[in-house]
Amino acid sequence: MAEKRKKTSKRNGDREQIPKRRLRAKELAAFKNVLLQKRREILLNVHEIEGETLRKSRLDASGDLSSMPIHMADLGTDNFQQEFSLGLMDSERRLIVEIDDALHRIDAGTYGICEGTGKPISKARLEAQPWARYSVEYARMIEEGRVPEFE
Repeated sequence: MAEKRKKTSKRNGDREQIPKRRLRAKELAAFKNVLLQKRREILLNVHEIEGETLRKSRLDASGDLSSMPIHMADLGTDNFQQEFSLGLMDSERRLIVEIDDALHRIDAGTYGICEGTGKPISKARLEAQPWARYSVEYARMIEEGRVPEFE
């Protein structure tokens, strides 16, 4: 069985082994389609949440047409639901930014390369999280606080 060739680079006087494995054009196109579909899905979700949360008053949302005063507990529930929805929208928008970054990496030819180590990200990780910027090992190191996260 033939071994994969390894490219060496010189960094800080050390010789570092970097595996040379790029995704094929067909794989990149498939990941790009997945990313674009996920982006569309998230944008639809965000617009629905905005429509339900921000554009409707409490009376419109509940269908309550009476002029009875609103109970304080109901106001608290409404405020909680609105804050929860705003939090969801914020996390969805952050995911859109991650997806956009992944699409830019596809265009730049750096998609599938860990931003922390410069080594390829496993295909299984990209299939599970196509916007991944880091390999599983490097992401674990970030979570443990052993290395800083790049922005």
